[in-house]
Amino acid sequence: MYKMKESDQKCNYSHDWEMGFRFSDEEKVDKLKNSITVSRSRVKLWMTRAITTVLLWTCFVQLMALGELWRPKLFITWPSRCCHLDSPLALQSSSSSLPYKVFLPPKRIYKSNGYLMVSCNGGLNQMRAAICDMVAIARYLNLTLIVPNLDKTSFWADPSDFEDIFDVDHFILSLRDQVRILRKLPPRLERRFESRMIYSLSPISWSNMSYYLNQILPLVQKYKVVHLNKTDARLANNGLPIEVQKLRCRVNFNTLRFTSPIEELGRKVVQMLRDKGPFLVLHLRYEMDMLAFSGCTRGCNNDEVDELTRMRYAYSWWKEKVINSELKRKEGLCPLTPEETSLVLSALGINRNVQIYIASGEIYGGERRMETLAAAFPNLVRKETLLKSSDLRFFQNHSSQMAALDYLVSLESDIYVPTYDGNMAKVVEGHRRFLGFKKTILLDRKLVVSLIDQYSNGSLGWDEFSSAMKEGHSDRNGSSNKRVMDPDRPKEEDYFYSNPHECLETWEEPLRSS
Repeated sequence: MYKMKESDQKCNYSHDWEMGFRFSDEEKVDKLKNSITVSRSRVKLWMTRAITTVLLWTCFVQLMALGELWRPKLFITWPSRCCHLDSPLALQSSSSSLPYKVFLPPKRIYKSNGYLMVSCNGGLNQMRAAICDMVAIARYLNLTLIVPNLDKTSFWADPSDFEDIFDVDHFILSLRDQVRILRKLPPRLERRFESRMIYSLSPISWSNMSYYLNQILPLVQKYKVVHLNKTDARLANNGLPIEVQKLRCRVNFNTLRFTSPIEELGRKVVQMLRDKGPFLVLHLRYEMDMLAFSGCTRGCNNDEVDELTRMRYAYSWWKEKVINSELKRKEGLCPLTPEETSLVLSALGINRNVQIYIASGEIYGGERRMETLAAAFPNLVRKETLLKSSDLRFFQNHSSQMAALDYLVSLESDIYVPTYDGNMAKVVEGHRRFLGFKKTILLDRKLVVSLIDQYSNGSLGWDEFSSAMKEGHSDRNGSSNKRVMDPDRPKEEDYFYSNPHECLETWEEPLRSS
């Protein structure tokens, strides 16, 4: 009996074990099925998310291609012709209808031959042109360019760094398809520079690319880094490869963008002027530094003449010391005085009620010297009179930043009249040509002085004087023409940046990437 019960218990245990085993197998199968189902759901979810991400990214890229909806933060593609490009401030105005394509250009892959450091000298626009030249040189020699140092020791003593005036990120990124640009040298080389163990020199003025290829490149390859301590007019106006000329233009017109605070304030000034109608920008270069440098003292009293002379002797890099002011004026080599400028504008038929924006620093002699001009043209304005002192507080004692404001307003004006062919006058002239040959009255100062003297001594009446002035400037309005070239006297030939005619034609050929 006991055995039967034991046997029954064994059978029941066996049966229960077999049932449990079968149940366990079925449970595993169900769990496996559920796991597969869950995995498939997760895969589907992941695939859905991936496809959605790709679609959204594609839409984003397509929207970025619609340049008119986006401010060109990184790179502006080349326009087909100069007259299709609007001015820097107008890029952000509602009146601009130009479609801009915005994208990050692919990096140019090349083996760098070394590092190029540059220290620019002079005022804002002298340095601006030099930066364009240095980029072209670095590209041609396959070098790595370090963000340029700006002049802090000249007459203006402006402490601004590159990034205080120009958008440094845009500068680096927009040129990445041409040249590698770094903010600083690698640490090891930076220490050498700080210890003044870097090879430094001043390149020869008006040099062609063969000079840099044969003289500068070997130095870079030998020392790994070369510092150019002078950059003004170190590259020839003419005789350079067309791709080099176009790159100089590209840097000048597209890459060198001012910082947002400067652009915003410039836009504000332009809008204030536009609200009242057309305006003329008068670049009145009757400032202390220019008068001291040039030796031009027309209209100055004895004390002022002495002050200007002392200043000229104080700066060793101003080579010319003994200057005949009157002879220089008759040769057309002096900036016009405010009194002479008043006569010229009136003789040219400029409406006395037009707004005239004075683009300059402090006029030498102050209000006393401006009385005649203000009487003839009562609507004289300056950035200091248009803006609140709080608007300009960050720009005070920063002459290059103040000059940048004048530069932007000058580009936007209906008429631009420089009274001297200094660096700003030349660079603005060329930029206005690029923007569609905007009217720029280029005064023939030798003719102007001769006519003024004849009018002043009674040899010419007003009508004759005005007629001769208009006739003498009928074709001097910044229109399309070729540069005058003189290989033997490069300093006296037409400046590349005042008339970059290579860049005013079709931009079809990209710079070679070899």
